[in-house]
Amino acid sequence: MEDEAVNLKILSRYLEDKYAVIPAATGNAAMEIIRSERQTLSLVLLDLNLPDLHGMDILRRLNADPEYARLPVIVMTSDSEAELQCLTLGAIDFIPKPYPKKEIVLARIRRIVELSEDRDLLRWTERDHLTGLYNKDFFYRYAAMLDDYHKDLKTDVLVLDVHRFRIINDRFGKACGDRVLQRIAEQALDLVRNAGGIVCRNEADRFFIYCPHRSDHASVLEKLSAGVNGADEDGIRVHLRMGVYSEADKSLDIERRFDRAKMAAESVKGSITNAVGIYDHSMYEAEHLAQRLIGDFPAAVREKQFMAYFQPKFNVAGDRPELCSAEALARWKHPDMGLISPGLFIPVFEQNGLVQALDHFIWKEAAAEVRRLRDALGVRLPVSVNVSRIDLEDPALIGRLTDILGENGLEPGDLILEITESVYSEDPEQIVKAAASLRRLGFCFEMDDFGSGYSSLSMLSSLPIDVLKLDMQFVRTSFANPRAACLLEAMIKMADSLGVPCIAEGVETREQAEALKKMGCAIIQGYYFSRPLPAEEYRLFAAEHIDGRHKL
Repeated sequence: MEDEAVNLKILSRYLEDKYAVIPAATGNAAMEIIRSERQTLSLVLLDLNLPDLHGMDILRRLNADPEYARLPVIVMTSDSEAELQCLTLGAIDFIPKPYPKKEIVLARIRRIVELSEDRDLLRWTERDHLTGLYNKDFFYRYAAMLDDYHKDLKTDVLVLDVHRFRIINDRFGKACGDRVLQRIAEQALDLVRNAGGIVCRNEADRFFIYCPHRSDHASVLEKLSAGVNGADEDGIRVHLRMGVYSEADKSLDIERRFDRAKMAAESVKGSITNAVGIYDHSMYEAEHLAQRLIGDFPAAVREKQFMAYFQPKFNVAGDRPELCSAEALARWKHPDMGLISPGLFIPVFEQNGLVQALDHFIWKEAAAEVRRLRDALGVRLPVSVNVSRIDLEDPALIGRLTDILGENGLEPGDLILEITESVYSEDPEQIVKAAASLRRLGFCFEMDDFGSGYSSLSMLSSLPIDVLKLDMQFVRTSFANPRAACLLEAMIKMADSLGVPCIAEGVETREQAEALKKMGCAIIQGYYFSRPLPAEEYRLFAAEHIDGRHKL
């Protein structure tokens, strides 16, 4: 930027052998060039005395805009008094007027360009390319520096992510998803500017914030959400959730502190009413137990610590209840902890894929028990077994199931495949495809936990299911609430009209059983008839409840 023709000619001659030079005689013309060429410019040479804009004003504009702030600026001036103010406004060096020798000018320009390129390279490696935030490695390094410089400062560790972000990408496109992430980054940066601290994008839609301790986390999340949704340029609503490890223990390394905040975020996953999870010690204990269960899993399989229990199901449609089948349930007899509730180990194994090996074990045990009962009592009592999402995504599933049936001389109808409705909801297209293939071979499907919170009655008409299994808690609470009881009856009648019989699990009293029968529920499972039984006890129970009418 130089309005004097002689100076412009001198500089151009100095530079044109090594650089592509773009001249501008006015400040406004220069700003237009910078706007259009900002991605390729390496350096700005700025004369302070331009006819329309003063060089100081141009420096202010460049320094205030993040898109231009990375551009290095060398000021060309004979006014030594202006140097301090120029440096304050972002200038990086000076070339005095009249210009020194060509070699001196080129040496200064080369040094500034190299420094700028090194700075850009460093920024490229330390920053997330989409949002401009720190990446995780640099973020952890700067968090450690904050701890070193502020040893007595109480700090909070925050994890921020988007509820069902994948749906935004799938429905509106990746470009829209990227804009959402950029808006979140802007709001998070505003937060740390005002409150202190640093922020990074860790992965996908997850952001880490390390900041001085505060107690208004709910209002912080509310402000972040309002800022992200305020633009509303894409016509979508973004639902954020936050995990908080408050007053973090600085004796833990920074990664472990964020692990605790992630636990807190996971504690509110799926919650409609609560979007802020606060870490407490019980989460640590649960995580510690989960890690032990995962570590003990190989030995449990090898030493056959897992067992299949069987809970009988009764058909109540006739004059008297008749044993018609059972559900196979996994139990773990741990050598140190005794009998572990499946409510503890099943969710842990579902999260890391170990549930597939457990499923295979239970399928084999269930098939063997069906065969033993047939040989001992001359009856065919099918057993339902759980099939997880990871099982249905396994291309070897059909071969695995048919092998198990073949080893025991059974037919597909002897193993009923039970899938929770949440699995259908997560990837209905894939699940429908897999289930349809198995049904063509003669397998039957039960939808488990219907009414647990994901329910859509339209699922009954579109999904390949043969039996609807009503959620245990939904069944139990319905009898204490007349309106819920009406809904329960309506669900049973709707399923019946579609030719899908219902199973009610968790039935504990005669009154519940009689009410369900009156509503039209065909099959009942629960402690009213029997608790889950080890294989030997189930065989005895079956022998007591089978008569000649059921024998083959």
